[in-house]
Amino acid sequence: MASFVWDCLFCLLPSLLLLLLSLALRWPRVSYWARLSVTAAGWRLWVIICLILELPFDRNTRTWTKEAGSPGTDVLSGSGQASDGPMLIYKPTALAKYLLQHCGSLARPRLPSWPMGDPHLQTLSSLLCGKHEDTLQFTRDHLLLRDGGLVALDWAVRTRLGEAVRRKRWEGRKEHQPGGKALGCFTTTPPVLLLIPQSWGGMTPHLKALCHQAVHQGFYVVVFHARGTAGCPLTTARLTEFGDPADFEQAVAYIHSRHPSSVLVAVSEGSGSGILLSYLGECGSSSYLTAAAAISPVLLGQLWFETAMPPIYRWGILFHRKRQLSRYLSSFRAVLDVDRALSCSSLRDFEETISCSSAQLQQRDPRPPVSSQNSGLGSGSHSPQGLAPSVLWALGERAFPSKNWDSYWERNEPLRDADEVAVPVLCICSRDDPLLPPASTLPLSLFQSNPYFLLALTNRGGHCGFTLEGREEMKGGRTGNEEVEEGNWSHIAVLEYFRVVADFLKGEERDRVSCAGPQGEYSQAGQRSRSSNMAPTRRRRANMVRRPRLQAPEQISVYAEEDNFTWKRSYTR
Repeated sequence: MASFVWDCLFCLLPSLLLLLLSLALRWPRVSYWARLSVTAAGWRLWVIICLILELPFDRNTRTWTKEAGSPGTDVLSGSGQASDGPMLIYKPTALAKYLLQHCGSLARPRLPSWPMGDPHLQTLSSLLCGKHEDTLQFTRDHLLLRDGGLVALDWAVRTRLGEAVRRKRWEGRKEHQPGGKALGCFTTTPPVLLLIPQSWGGMTPHLKALCHQAVHQGFYVVVFHARGTAGCPLTTARLTEFGDPADFEQAVAYIHSRHPSSVLVAVSEGSGSGILLSYLGECGSSSYLTAAAAISPVLLGQLWFETAMPPIYRWGILFHRKRQLSRYLSSFRAVLDVDRALSCSSLRDFEETISCSSAQLQQRDPRPPVSSQNSGLGSGSHSPQGLAPSVLWALGERAFPSKNWDSYWERNEPLRDADEVAVPVLCICSRDDPLLPPASTLPLSLFQSNPYFLLALTNRGGHCGFTLEGREEMKGGRTGNEEVEEGNWSHIAVLEYFRVVADFLKGEERDRVSCAGPQGEYSQAGQRSRSSNMAPTRRRRANMVRRPRLQAPEQISVYAEEDNFTWKRSYTR
């Protein structure tokens, strides 16, 4: 009998221990110490994993384990002290003040603490992981370019499930923009949001989440895929260089022709900023874009390629680039040293091998004959001999590979023509971004002196991460956004930024018309004079920001003096 009792006790012992543990955890003090113990153990395990994978981490991240307080409201401080909210770095203008007053989401990010706030977990989840409802599908257009190449444009279209979700949210919200106008649009036609993925191509979960949110807010959404990426056929043996906006410029013109009455805005993801910023600089005031934004942008392209990247990210990017090149292995062998490119172990060596003539297999004649008009893959159209004279004239120096690494960046640095940018650009960056150079290398002088550039610098967020903490109801400004599950702060801020910029420019246009008055010719002449002085004197430079003097973000002070700046664009090109 005694043995039977002991057997029963041993069988019930695990259940009794679990019962006692559950009761103990109901006490606040025991629960508090249990959470601290689990967090400390998890942190030490994560440190070991980072050491094994050679991932950089901050040893002084004890603040990540603290309970999150209320969102910071000190968006901008003259002393440059960081707060829970982002630090905004800008040149004081009427638009900047308007954004601070009406773009509330820029002031109130609720980024999670550790472990979900870890920069590597944020980065990997945004690039590799993501769970979204099957509410969107994409229809693809292939755009034929001047040189015979193809780029892909994926238009987001709601599915039946997406329409049902939209109707359900509409019934629960009962509020809409007055006059039935779409969000952030001048007219009743919805605005068009153009998305530019990472330079290695493909749709990341981060980009898909932005597509879902933009479509739900009334945007037409189209994703630009460069030649040879995301399943786009490569019809010429010529890949898109990092900062070459020629293909993107033709895509923007095509989209504008399809939606001539819609406002056109653009967002780049990570290294896709090389194309967007180059396009804005080369086109200047003739750009069809009304506003632009860059999430975790690569502002200094040469520095990004030359800075050592953690191995797990470097090999992941190289894997995508090499897989794209290997699909057209036989076609590229005649014009590239393909074996050398596939054996490269750094991003710089790979980019230099496929883009610079000094590293390629064959040297091209700088003065090719113009009789041949064939631009197919089989004829080796990567060399200018396969291009028509009109195409050679349109491509200019880009019809030929760069001579060396330095000359490559003289024509591809994203900010080489930053003085010519004529539309507002919002850049969202994080101090703990593991894929970009340190925040101390950011060209802060550009944002302090150029009225078209605005930088939002956060302490956490990773690379294209910025995941919100839990379920937050974002009530920034007048967006009317419903409760967001597993939302992304950068997406909310960017979409609201577009709406606020559109409202500001609409007000500027209304003021301009009202100031014209009955004196037509005199007012128009005065307006032309204002338009000619709309920006500081610009001068083209081969490379605006090559190696800026390093300046820590903590040492930033914002100028209090506001320039008399007119935001009406003068279309002079």
